[in-house]
Amino acid sequence: MPSFWYAIQSHPNKEDFLWDQLRSREIEVFFPRVRVQTVNPRAKKVKAYFPGYMFVHVDLEALGVSTLQWMPQARGLVSFGGEAAVVPDSLIHAIRQRVGEISKAGGELFDGLKRGDEVFIHDGPFAGYEAIFDLRVAGSERVRVLLQLLNKTQLPVELDAGVIRKKNRAVENKDPKR
Repeated sequence: MPSFWYAIQSHPNKEDFLWDQLRSREIEVFFPRVRVQTVNPRAKKVKAYFPGYMFVHVDLEALGVSTLQWMPQARGLVSFGGEAAVVPDSLIHAIRQRVGEISKAGGELFDGLKRGDEVFIHDGPFAGYEAIFDLRVAGSERVRVLLQLLNKTQLPVELDAGVIRKKNRAVENKDPKR
């Protein structure tokens, strides 16, 4: 019998438990997660890319739908019209590739952040300032940004990665004060 990918939903904040349950039953599971840059040192450093969901690669006829439907902390398979929805292999491959790109870039904060992008500093001694993203400091959770001084000189400053965010042009253009 052929095996296919299916999406399974977990109860809120129980993804790790369900993932362990699936693995302990030797079910192939893909649980995409990404690193995140946090300001709070006690916050999770890794989060689910699709909170509440993961993917299983199984032969449903051989395993039985009820095995997955009634697994502890599972809400069941994503289904339409009573039939479990098959997730195409190409989509699983694309998700793996995207999560890999985000990880390679240093985590979710750096996703789409390129040298020269405008950023806003929202915490720390430079809170409220705008800067230009320069680079991610290798081997650390820090970034270098360029602050523009009054005399048009750009001053390189290293900051914790969690204190910056990419400036959103759409929101800026709708601001009635500007």
